[in-house]
Parts: sequence; C-alpha cells; structure tokens
Amino acid sequence: MTTPPFPTVVHMLAVGAAAAPDREALRCGGESLSYRDYAACVAGFAGELTVAVGPDVAQSRIAVVMANSIDTAVAIYAVAATGAQLVPLNPAYTAHELEPILSDADPALIVFDVALEGMLREVAARIGVERLIAIGPDKRLTAWHGSGRALDSFPDPDNLGLLQYTGGTTGRSKGVNLTHRAVATNVAQRDALLPSEDGERILAVTPLYHSYAMAMGLHLASHCRGTLVLLPRYHPKDVLDLIARERITLFSGSPTLFTGLMGHADFAATDFSSLKLCFSGASALPVETLRRWEEATGCGICEGYGQTEAGPVLTYNPRHGVRKAGSVGTVLPWTEVQIVDVETGTKVLPVGETGEVRARGPQIMSGYRNRPEETATALRDGWLYTGDIGAFDEDGYLFIRDRKKDMAIVGGFNVYPREIEEVLCAHPAIAEAAVVAVADLYRGEALHAYVTLKDNAGADADSLLDFLKERLTKYKVPARIVITDAIPKTSVGKIDKVALRAVAQAK
Repeated sequence: MTTPPFPTVVHMLAVGAAAAPDREALRCGGESLSYRDYAACVAGFAGELTVAVGPDVAQSRIAVVMANSIDTAVAIYAVAATGAQLVPLNPAYTAHELEPILSDADPALIVFDVALEGMLREVAARIGVERLIAIGPDKRLTAWHGSGRALDSFPDPDNLGLLQYTGGTTGRSKGVNLTHRAVATNVAQRDALLPSEDGERILAVTPLYHSYAMAMGLHLASHCRGTLVLLPRYHPKDVLDLIARERITLFSGSPTLFTGLMGHADFAATDFSSLKLCFSGASALPVETLRRWEEATGCGICEGYGQTEAGPVLTYNPRHGVRKAGSVGTVLPWTEVQIVDVETGTKVLPVGETGEVRARGPQIMSGYRNRPEETATALRDGWLYTGDIGAFDEDGYLFIRDRKKDMAIVGGFNVYPREIEEVLCAHPAIAEAAVVAVADLYRGEALHAYVTLKDNAGADADSLLDFLKERLTKYKVPARIVITDAIPKTSVGKIDKVALRAVAQAK
C-alpha cells in the first residue's frame, strides 16, 4: 500500500454504495438500511444541513449529540459530506458538562436526540447557538430511504473534518482538530495491519461519538462494505445475544467490556463460532484477560494503541502474523514511533529502554482548538508527544508501561502502576484492578490498589498483598489494597483514575 485508497470517509461510503448497493449497511434493532439507502439518506441530510447553515457550511462546525442509532450513523456522515467539521458529543453529559464544550466548539448548528431537547435548547440559548435540529419519531434521517439520491458532495480532504473532545480523564476536555484526510488515512493504515474482508459483520457496542467506536466500527464497516450492527445501550446480555444472532465476525471491545462479558451468566452458553477477530483498545488489556477470553471463545484479540490526538490509531498487533500478549503491536504504515527520554524528549532511546512515546504521521492532529500553549507542548518539531511510557522489543513490538503523568515515585524509585495491575489481574480471584498513586509524607508517593472480585471468589487484602510480595520488589507493593464492588469508570468505559485518585487521597 503506497497511498490511501480514499481521500475522505465520504468517498469511502460512496464507493461502497456503488459497489454493493443492495448489501445491508446498517442494522439497529429491527431496522436496517442498504448501502444504496445509506448513501441516499446521507446525501439528503447533508443537503438539509447545507441549507440550514448557509454557504459557509464548509468553514463551520456542526455538533452531533446522539446515542447509537441508524440516525446517528447517517448524521455523522452527512456532516462530513457538507464539508463541515463534525463535533460528536456524549448524549449522557449533563448541561454542566456540555456547556463549556459547546462554548469552546462554537458550532453553527446542533443535531441531537429529541429526548435532550429541553436541556440542549437552554444550553444553546446561553451560548448563542440559534440553529438546532431534533431527531426523533417525527424527524427521522431515514426519510430519504428509497429516493435513489446520489451521494456526490465531498469535502476538501485537507480541511478540518473532526473536532474530537478528549475524555477528560486528566482534566478539562480538549478539542482535537483532525482533517478529513487524516481520519480516512488512519482507516487505511489500520486496515494494513488488520485487513478486513469484504462484507464483515461488525458489532458497535461502544458509543459512536467516541474516536475508538468511530474508527473501529463506523468507518471500518464502510471501508470493507460490511454491516454495522448498532447497540443503542450497552448491556452484556444484549451483546452476547447479538454476537450469536447476527453472526458477528469482528468485535471491538475494551478491557472493561471483555471482563464484564466474561462475568455474565450467559457467557458460557453463547455461540461465538462466527467471530473471526476481536480488537481491544481504549486502555491497557491485562494479559490474563486476553488469555481467558481467547481460551473461552476460541477467538483471538488484537490489541492496539493510540489516542484521540493520533487520529486515533498508532500501532496494532497484526491480524495475520505474530500477536504478542501484553504488547500493543507494531507501528502502522506511514507512521514513525520513537521512545525518547522523559526529561527532555529529545534523546531517542535504544530497544528495550523505557521512555515517552512520540509519533508522527499523516493521521496526527493539527492541534488543540483554542489552546496554543497546550498544542505547543504536545506537538514539538513535528512529533506528537503522547504522554505515554513505553518500550520497543527487538522485533519492533511496542509495550505500553503507563501514562507519563501516572508514573509514581515511591521512595525515590520510579513505579508504573500498569505493571502492578497486570500482576493483580493474574490472581485467580480478581476480576478487575486499578492502581493509583497518592501523596505520602514518608515515601513521597504511595500506591493504593482497588480490585473487584469474581463471583464467589474468596480473597482478602492480606492474601492479595502476600500474592504481590511474591511477585514484586518491595517498593512496588501497594501500601493499601481495597476490595470494592465496582471501580469508577468514565462515560466511555475507561477506569477513571482521576476519580479513583480522589477517593484514595481522601482516605
């Protein structure tokens, strides 16, 4: 592969509609759309958006605040087809959470689920957004079904196409600017390591407003002319039912999601025979979780790595080739990844040495919206400094050790919580684990571990500490282990270490 096959994701959908017009493109509940009708609905709503915003639509931003549905998929592609910059936002956010993000994004128009109308109209009035379109039973984006309308409006690939707000786990959300070309290029880059087959059946469980779901669900399906099966709200039983009933071939998950599915009563009886491959992203996948899933389902998991600022994917374990447990794989085509010293970020470290991960490539963000200082910190001399700590092995496989900011210094020693979490997750009684550092007058920082147990598992904090002491040097053993019923999560299912650290510090 020398050049990306599609300059934008809209081109991708248009080609899919021409090549496989009658193939099922989207399915949600009992409703479905063929590729012909998918493209027609995107073209129809793009025309409506263009009229609503006006001639400057391609220089504008349009926010979409919608839960997973066929309408949401149409809305996302329709915004792209206008040439505008899409701003996908979490429909579960409160007004308090949405208002500062919308104020920063300054959208020309907001498209939203009608259930949010009261709250969103109040927020829009406060920040001065006058154009709103509510989507619901009386206003469906499938209205152009059967119209035969052609999708023939395409954005400028080098204009800004996506304003993706980070999850906010490290503080106030930042808006990441990505071009239309960067988004489409990353789909092709990822497909080079994880080649999809024509007509895959892909289950989208995570919300489409998130970069991972968009890249590994929505755009992946269009790229391979596959069927995207959408789940409006996550419940493990529904996921297991859909995998079997819809004969899903590709499934994108996260460590938390895989753990939750394996803990459900219906897991053992589920038919996983259609699954060809699973992907894991969003956070580090414990080796023990990977082993248990593959042993139980007979389907492998390819773990990858990236972040919103990186388009979002930088590395993946290959679909065909060596998959290394605990590694996030090899570097995508047209991408460079280096390990540099944490102190200056300028010294490139040799194989095996641990340092900060930096990357450059065509999928990297243009910068943060309205944040020149933070952009200058993250983008230096053409490199994106990820804030993640990792190392390459001799085969070019990347291993992520932790977040730079999460690195603890215990008694003068550098400690990476990820390592301790991996050891805890290997304990037969533990379902999930998270480790955070808190200020400590004696040690500088102390480690607190929070764990949930598998059903009917017998373990206490003392036995878990003994387990760790057998496997870790003394300064890596947490000062405290808390057995809890649940570990706090962000809205996209990641372990919320900000919330967990606040709990730990309060003790």
